[in-house]
Amino acid sequence: MKTVFIVNPKAGQGKNIRSLLDSIKKSIFQTKADAEIYITKCVGDATRFVSRFCAEKGPARFIACGGDGTLNEVLNGSINCTDAQIGVVPLGTGNDFCRNFDSQFDFSNISYQITGRAEKCDAMHYTTVFNGVKKEGYCINMLNIGFDCNVADMSANMKKKPFVSGSMAYFLSILIAMIKKKGADLSVEIDSEIVHKGRLLLTSIANGCYCGGGIKSNPLALVSDGVMNVNIIKNIKRLQFIPLLPHYMNGTILDVKNIDRFLINKDCHKIVIKPRCKNMRMCVDGEIIDAGETTIEVIHNAFSFVNKNQVLTQKEEMLLK
Repeated sequence: MKTVFIVNPKAGQGKNIRSLLDSIKKSIFQTKADAEIYITKCVGDATRFVSRFCAEKGPARFIACGGDGTLNEVLNGSINCTDAQIGVVPLGTGNDFCRNFDSQFDFSNISYQITGRAEKCDAMHYTTVFNGVKKEGYCINMLNIGFDCNVADMSANMKKKPFVSGSMAYFLSILIAMIKKKGADLSVEIDSEIVHKGRLLLTSIANGCYCGGGIKSNPLALVSDGVMNVNIIKNIKRLQFIPLLPHYMNGTILDVKNIDRFLINKDCHKIVIKPRCKNMRMCVDGEIIDAGETTIEVIHNAFSFVNKNQVLTQKEEMLLK
């Protein structure tokens, strides 16, 4: 299978791109792989290129060299192409989808991306209507509405300021979001049951555990279990949320005594979210979009993801068939 490296030259503020390209070329030469490099030109270009490649040349192994946004674009371009595979060389400030896998796999090792094993993972399909226009797509890791989305929105602007690193931008954005405490006003229906109606602090719909560059917001989420994990933190006061924030960030929020007073956590196959104030902002794999009523469904075994060091032997392939 041909390998195509999709390189986002702006990921990670454009640092070390030249070094990355040299490493890719060296690994292609060493592995004698049938491979090529494509450098994206603008937002959405990865999706357009991968979709066109699949239509004209068939399936390939597409390696997203960038952050979660680049990986999301590659997923959306390849998900309807039978037998296509995707991988990632993490360059962005988040890289949260990678955190769900065995740390023994070195995602930065270019040769592993060429020769490694791909395994099936779930994805989430969302459909929304904004200003009368229908929009749909796939999410690989997490959708956030409310506090988390506000933080991601502010963090993207913070990173544009001089001398503000990715981690500092996120920390400052958390402080500002805490002060403003905008939240959201939503009706949330999970598997045909209304579980919340009114103001809330945040909701996260997760395929993977992590968001925001390592915040373990949904510790029960698994990328291949056939369900989404949903967190809803109710409209609690700042003084109630502040002591919960460290637990929310490090993945121990569900262990807090009497947490059910503040948080709803459920696994589900389908969720419908309706903004009660016309529209809402939604964060999809770190990218912010405007949305109206939104339906999200899990797609089990939606794509193949490179996350193992070795390719299957012929005997292993036969056992899996």
